[in-house]
Amino acid sequence: MGFTCGLVGLPNAGKSTLFGALTQTKAMAGNYAFTTIEPNSGVVPVPDKRLDIISQHIKADKIVPATMEFVDIAGLIKGASKGEGLGNKFLGHIREVDAIAHVVRCFEDSSVPHVSDAIDPAADVDTVNTELMIADMETLDRRKTKVEKLAKSGDKEARMQMEVIAKLAAAIDQNQPPRTVAGFSDEQNQFAKSLTLLSAKPVLYICNVMDGDDMENNFAQKVKEIAKQDGSSVIVLAGKLEGEIMEIESAAEQLAFRKETGLTETGLDRMISAGYGLLELVTFFTAGGKENRAWTIRKNATAPQAAGTIHTDFEKGFIRAEVYNLQDLVEHKSETAVKDAGKLRVEGKGYVVQDGDIMHFRFNV
Repeated sequence: MGFTCGLVGLPNAGKSTLFGALTQTKAMAGNYAFTTIEPNSGVVPVPDKRLDIISQHIKADKIVPATMEFVDIAGLIKGASKGEGLGNKFLGHIREVDAIAHVVRCFEDSSVPHVSDAIDPAADVDTVNTELMIADMETLDRRKTKVEKLAKSGDKEARMQMEVIAKLAAAIDQNQPPRTVAGFSDEQNQFAKSLTLLSAKPVLYICNVMDGDDMENNFAQKVKEIAKQDGSSVIVLAGKLEGEIMEIESAAEQLAFRKETGLTETGLDRMISAGYGLLELVTFFTAGGKENRAWTIRKNATAPQAAGTIHTDFEKGFIRAEVYNLQDLVEHKSETAVKDAGKLRVEGKGYVVQDGDIMHFRFNV
C-alpha cells in the first residue's frame, strides 16, 4: 500500500505545474480557472535508499519500491460547496484521497492572474477550508436527521453518534476543522471516520514560491503560521523551478542545477517525507528470490496486518513472522550471517512492525 494525496487549491495556485514536476508528466496547465476538469492521476515510486542497501546484500530478480499516488484536483472557488465552478465534482474527488496537499500561491507574477486580483495566502487558505467545512456541515446535518429520532428513543449507539455529530458541528461553528477535534473514544473515532468529512482529512500545506531564493518569503511565513495553528504540516516548494529541473534529461545535470539553485532535495522527496509523517506511515521490506520490495503500512500495524498488505491469505493464515532489521543486515552482510549471529527473531500475531524491518511470513490457508 502507498497512499493517495490530492492536490487542491484555488485556480492558478500552481497545482498542475507542481503535479507535472512531481510525477514527471505534462499535466495540462494554463493561466485560467478549471484547466483541470477531470483529475489527473500519477503513481510515482517512493525513493528509499534502504532498498538499494538491501539489494547489495541480498540478490533478487527485481527491485520494487513502494508507491505514492498524486491526484491533481480541479481548482476550487468560493461557493464550491453550493455547486459553483466544478463544485460537487471537486468535493467528491477530495473525498476519495487519504490526505490533502493544499497548494497555496506564495508568489507574485503579473502574467498569472489571481482569481481575486490579490496575493493573500491567508485568504486563499480560508476560502478552501471554509468550502470544505460548509460541505461537511451539510453532511453532519443529513446524518443528524437520520439518527435524531433514534437517539431520543434511548438507542445507545444513536446517542453516541449524536454526541460526535454535535462536537464536530460545534468545532465547525468556531471555524475549526474536524481534524483538530480530540477526545473521542475508539468507538466515537470509528464513527467520526465513517462520516468521511473533507475537513477531517490530514492536510499538508504546500507554499508554492517562485524559486530557491524565495523559500522564506512573507507569503510562505503566513502559511506556516496557519499550519501551526491548526496542527497541519507545511513545506515550501518552487513548483515551476521543480518542473524545469525535471525536464533536464541527465541526472548529473539535474543534481548540479539543484546545487546551483539551493535545492538540496527534490520536491518529490520532500512531499513523500512530509506525507509519511502526516499519515504516520512506516516501511517494511521483503527480500530474496523474485524481488526485493518495500511495503508501506500504518504505524503500529501488527505482523498479520503487514502480511495482509502482500496478500489477504497471508493475514488469514498467519502463523509467524521471521524478522530482523536493516541495520542487522548492514552489520552482518548477509541474511545467513544475520541468522548465525542470532539476530533473526520469530514474532507472533501481536508483534508491532517497526520501520526498516525485513520480514518473512509463514502462513497456512
